[in-house]
Amino acid sequence: MKVSIITATYNSERTLDGCINSVLSQDYPSIEYIIIDGASTDNTLKVIDEVKEKYPNVISVSEPDKGIYDALNKGIEKASGDIVGFLHSDDFFASKETISHIVDAFKAKEVDGVYGDLHYINSINSNKIVRNWKSQPFSESLLMQGWMPAHPTLFLKKSVYTKYGVFNLNFKIAADYDLMLRIFKDNTLTFAYLPEVITKMRVGGASNRSLKNIWLKTREDYLAVKQNNLRNPLVVICSKNLSKIPQLFKK
Repeated sequence: MKVSIITATYNSERTLDGCINSVLSQDYPSIEYIIIDGASTDNTLKVIDEVKEKYPNVISVSEPDKGIYDALNKGIEKASGDIVGFLHSDDFFASKETISHIVDAFKAKEVDGVYGDLHYINSINSNKIVRNWKSQPFSESLLMQGWMPAHPTLFLKKSVYTKYGVFNLNFKIAADYDLMLRIFKDNTLTFAYLPEVITKMRVGGASNRSLKNIWLKTREDYLAVKQNNLRNPLVVICSKNLSKIPQLFKK
């Protein structure tokens, strides 16, 4: 099975090397790596060009976009793999065997999606875990509790995107939650939980960068729940936000 990994970048020279090396050092042999850049003005493009000279499996585009979800949509459109996943430019995979383990889970369980655990880490000290997002096996009832897998750990068959489309750009911060609700509501699809850390994410993402963004995220989450016809949207969102608190203590 071929795996397409998509990274969206914009002025990411500080962390992009680590992200790229994390992908290229995977022991799984069939990886297509797609980098979608938003017309960076720093040395990001230089970093990408140097990598492309050495690795023919790296594809890149640099042009203005409408934000990270637009960039990821472009990557999905270009992806030719059987499986599609994301790695943000600040992040890296937990081990060199991560993609192999994900593919093994797809094959063993014959599923449409695989997800795992996520470590939020200190932006300077990558060994310092700030938040431990430990997931669980999926059941549809979890959606009513505000549950979702950590999106950076979610790998889906390309056919799922063919069926459900891509990120809705009307959402500025919660398009990933909206898309996952669309997908996980489909009881004809099957998912496997891989009980290991898939991705290490540096703190400071768009959804938690300021009080304003936290409020926007909560508002968009509520709209996503309503648009996807889940009952009691206020209860769902309250449960979703409260469920994050234990993650701060389980390290």
